[in-house]
Amino acid sequence: MLGVGNIGMVHLKSALSMAAVDVRAAADAMPENRNRAERAGVPSTYDDYTTLLDAEELDAAVVALPPFLHADAVERAAENDIDVFVEKPLARSTEEADRLLETAREAGIAVGVDHTLRYQPDMIGVKSEYEDGTVGHVPYASITRLNDGPLGRPPVEHAPPSWPLDADAAGGGSLLELGIHCFDVLEWLFGDLDVHDATTGATLDIPVEDAATVLLHAPETETTITLHCGSYQWEQLPEVNTRLRLEGITGTISNQDHLPGNFYASAAKSALSNVASRVTGSESDVFGPTFYLQAHYKALSAFCDAIRNGDRPPIDGQDGKRSLELAETAYELAADGETDELETMEVTR
Repeated sequence: MLGVGNIGMVHLKSALSMAAVDVRAAADAMPENRNRAERAGVPSTYDDYTTLLDAEELDAAVVALPPFLHADAVERAAENDIDVFVEKPLARSTEEADRLLETAREAGIAVGVDHTLRYQPDMIGVKSEYEDGTVGHVPYASITRLNDGPLGRPPVEHAPPSWPLDADAAGGGSLLELGIHCFDVLEWLFGDLDVHDATTGATLDIPVEDAATVLLHAPETETTITLHCGSYQWEQLPEVNTRLRLEGITGTISNQDHLPGNFYASAAKSALSNVASRVTGSESDVFGPTFYLQAHYKALSAFCDAIRNGDRPPIDGQDGKRSLELAETAYELAADGETDELETMEVTR
């Protein structure tokens, strides 16, 4: 495990739950994160991921580091013939993704990417209903993903990490943090997408965008799609601020109709349990608050199954690069729009 911060701990606990996976080591620059990994049952921890990759004999590594370290981590893994499962976004740009994937290709290692929306039961339900032809042709669809981003919900006890608010380190703001998932699941549903227009903005005084809206078109299905993502809205579990709607000729398909039947009751119980665990100092259940975290387990498990069988990962590096291409096009269109000056109109009586 390369990085055991927030999402890294989700991947770590996922891997520890898998009968056919043996977790050998974890690396993190933060002592408190290494301590958490040790308490979770990791036998060896390192303060540097390069030292871990050189010292341990491994089949695979999970790259849960900040985006500016993804390419280097994959290169170091390739030197040691280690397959990689990379947290999204795969890289900060398509240019960086190309270099990363070329390094992996030359070394013959597999690259998987953690695009988890495909593994959520509500999204699977939407895809199944759509493919069954329940609502016929879908001229229009929309997807929205919102949360409270790196700043967290107040009152905030600790300062957020610096890299999510640094465009050079993260590659961008909410469009890469949240929109990248949406691009992936939309192409999973509708095939190749074209980006027609985009805008980005900020409701907070931070260096990266915390809101983005993108207009897309799917030529294969003749579907127009709007995508909105933002890190300006507080997300209070068990409520989860993701909405997907397909407006068909004979009706609507919504991910809200495919949530697990006992989702809210079980999530509320787990959330209370996790609050109690913080009071007592015990470890919380990362799978408890929402099934969204369970999707990370399924994504990592699918990757492990693929490399164990010598197969291509179900969501591979090319998929990760494709989502980046769509995001880059959206950024370019948004930037073009920002430079256009509105024509001043004279109003006369």
